[in-house]
Amino acid sequence: MKKLLLAAFLVIGATVGYAQFGNGKRDAQSSNSRLLTGQVMDRSTDTPLPNAVVYLKNVKSSAVKTFIADNQGNFRFPGLSQNVDYEVYAEFQGKRSEVKAISSFDGRPEVKMSLRVNSK
Repeated sequence: MKKLLLAAFLVIGATVGYAQFGNGKRDAQSSNSRLLTGQVMDRSTDTPLPNAVVYLKNVKSSAVKTFIADNQGNFRFPGLSQNVDYEVYAEFQGKRSEVKAISSFDGRPEVKMSLRVNSK
C-alpha cells in the first residue's frame, strides 16, 4: 500500500512539475521578458528596406540598442523587459521613420510592428 501511494505521489508530482516548468510556452509567458519583431518598409511603395538600421531606446535608462534589418527588412529584439517603456524607429539612407512606443502597460509578450520610411 505504501509503495502504491508513493508511486501515485510521484506521478502527481511529476505532472504538476511539468505543468509548471516543463512547458516552454508557459515558461516564456511567466517570465518577465518580451520579444519585439517587425519589418522596415518604404512608405510609398510598401517594399521592404534591407539594411535599414532600427533603434530601440530604453526610456528608463536611455540605453539604445540597434539592429540592422535583414534582406526582407525584418528586425528582432528579444529579451526586453515588460516593466520598461521603449521607443523604436528606423533609419534608411538618412531618412527616418516615425518613433513608435512600447508601453510597460502593454502586457503582450510578443509585439510586432511595421516601421515606414520615406526613402525617396
